[in-house]
Amino acid sequence: MAASAKNRLKTIIDLEKLNSLNDEGCPACGRKFTLGEPVVLACGAWEGKPKYIHENEAIFDDATATYFERHCYESRKG
Repeated sequence: MAASAKNRLKTIIDLEKLNSLNDEGCPACGRKFTLGEPVVLACGAWEGKPKYIHENEAIFDDATATYFERHCYESRKG
């Protein structure tokens, strides 16, 4: 189950996503996205629903089957 949840929340940046996401950039690290980068839909310290962030900025929590922004996850487990 965890593997399918991970795959469901993971994607690759295509031109459509690049155009819609790069105004803000990555909410976790602030860098802009590039074509072909792996991203995940993750929860974080921001308001509202999950957002796409760089995969290396996220941690998958098996208990909730959700990706979390790395710093947010570490502060929750603190």
